[in-house]
Amino acid sequence: MRVLAWHVHGGWMDAFVRGPHDYLIPRDPYAGEWGRGLAGRSWPAAREVALHDLHGEDVDIVVLQRTEELVLAEALLGRRPGRDVPAVFVEHNAPKPAAATTRHPLADQDDIAIVHVTHFNRLMWDAGRARCVVIEHGIPDPGEQYLGDLPSMALVVNEPVRRGRITGTDLLPLFAEAGPIDAFGMGADQLPAALGMSPHALRPSGDLPAAQLHPAMARRRLYIHPMRWTSLGLSLLEAMHLGMPVVAVQSTEAPRAIPPGAGFVSADVGELVAAARWLLAEPEEAARLGAVGRQAALERYGLGRFLADWNTVIEEEAQRRPGPGAVEFDGRDRPDRWKET
Repeated sequence: MRVLAWHVHGGWMDAFVRGPHDYLIPRDPYAGEWGRGLAGRSWPAAREVALHDLHGEDVDIVVLQRTEELVLAEALLGRRPGRDVPAVFVEHNAPKPAAATTRHPLADQDDIAIVHVTHFNRLMWDAGRARCVVIEHGIPDPGEQYLGDLPSMALVVNEPVRRGRITGTDLLPLFAEAGPIDAFGMGADQLPAALGMSPHALRPSGDLPAAQLHPAMARRRLYIHPMRWTSLGLSLLEAMHLGMPVVAVQSTEAPRAIPPGAGFVSADVGELVAAARWLLAEPEEAARLGAVGRQAALERYGLGRFLADWNTVIEEEAQRRPGPGAVEFDGRDRPDRWKET
């Protein structure tokens, strides 16, 4: 199949393009959010396609990830997703602002299936009569790298100051009572000043590529996941694959993703801080819990299962005949740059 998909979430895309299809990734001269291309990634099955060349491409299915892409795809292909060319919409996020009553933008239509990345997301989004399916995350196995020789906690989060309570940034001073936190990710360097914390207690550790990030994470004794309302961070699954024990806030998909014996999940932050303190003091127990988590991650969030699920959806949707009732969007969904195109 020839699959058109924008490069939006690098971690998810890194797994998605490892399937057996021909993946077309739009690129514009700006290499911005609407045409990022491969962005330097080595994805053998994927190739960049200039935006002005897409009109001549024979695309079998469009994998959408943002509502704006409905307009972009129609403008670039000359065919409307869901009506003239098969399409699915990947919903990466938990609903906002309301947890249980937010209507999905594609609710009540039947031409574009909504693919949720977690069962929690499917439960909480109000999609009406729209066709929905869940394809849980799967990631390439980074290997069992856990050492845990550094008595500190690893945290991977992007833009934690801007996202604030969503990512549990306000909880970090409480976790720091158990021991030092090494924070990786974009904008992590802003945390000490924003929270009034010592850089020795909350240590910004850089926004590292995966090849450097994974061994750096694996040296830390445990991984903390303080997120209140994110879908399910891939870094949590990476930590489990590495063999790290995890301590997580009991919210969204985390309770389902972390099995008993792989770490600690609770809505009581005091319990989580106590668990982190215990793991920092007990390296052998930390390694034992991490091994349980790795086995569960391999079974539940392996790349093979993820790609098999996607192959099934792509083949089924590509065979569907788009109909006249396809979802329509007005100009409010069109990015400013494309209003002039």
